[in-house]
Amino acid sequence: MGNQKLTEKQKLPTIKNKTMKNIFLTGIALSISIATFGWGQTGHRVIGQIAQNHLSDNAKEALWEIMGHESLVEASTWMDEIKSDKKYDYARSWHYVTIPEGKDYHSSEHEEDGDAYKAIVRMKAILKDPNSTKIQKVEAIRMLTHLVGDIHQPLHVGNGEDRGGNNVKIKWFYDNSNLHRIWDSEIIDSKQFSYSELSQMVDHSLETEQDILKSTDLDVWVKEAMELRPQIYDIGGADNLSYEYMYKNWGTIKTQLHKGGIRLAAILNEIYG
Repeated sequence: MGNQKLTEKQKLPTIKNKTMKNIFLTGIALSISIATFGWGQTGHRVIGQIAQNHLSDNAKEALWEIMGHESLVEASTWMDEIKSDKKYDYARSWHYVTIPEGKDYHSSEHEEDGDAYKAIVRMKAILKDPNSTKIQKVEAIRMLTHLVGDIHQPLHVGNGEDRGGNNVKIKWFYDNSNLHRIWDSEIIDSKQFSYSELSQMVDHSLETEQDILKSTDLDVWVKEAMELRPQIYDIGGADNLSYEYMYKNWGTIKTQLHKGGIRLAAILNEIYG
């Protein structure tokens, strides 16, 4: 009896249990990776699309020579995708900037491996350098596209106290979440727009706004993010956020997406003429 082979029916529960375990573990992995995406994939693609809409002819030609068929929309999420590749571990701290209240970027302590501010400056330098290889330029465009997006998500300019709102545990429509994730993706995802619908909705402005929108001064960008902190953290002691918080902040999110796209285009137009 001890050596008797299991029948197919007896094997099934074991196989089913293993399958369910794999599905469960995969779900955990996905939830962890999604929680760390700045703006979420939709937000980053919106910024990529808006930038694509505002490229000069010279910039379009230059990007075609470097990137081929890979648009800024596709490039925009690459930096989140490579988080699973240890070769790029050096860039983990590049997704954010930390500036405590009462300080500016230059008077704050910085990550040893760099941050979003320094990385953007570095990517611009690579693209301007005639000696940069095509491979270096491809990665620089992918990184620049993503990082300009990240730095326009206000909680990616953290106060140094709560990991950019990640430690502010709060429910979103009664599901466990945190303030950072709500701003990264959950407000946007709750609207259920595609990236193309949302980019079309966001990408319009008066001519009088163009100087502000086209600013390529990183000190302006981080200052704007810091000025949004009182609004972002205004949760009134709530343990659940939903429609009211989304209503109060949706306009700000659209503005930040718009600025990110226009400013990315302005940088690329500046580099390529």
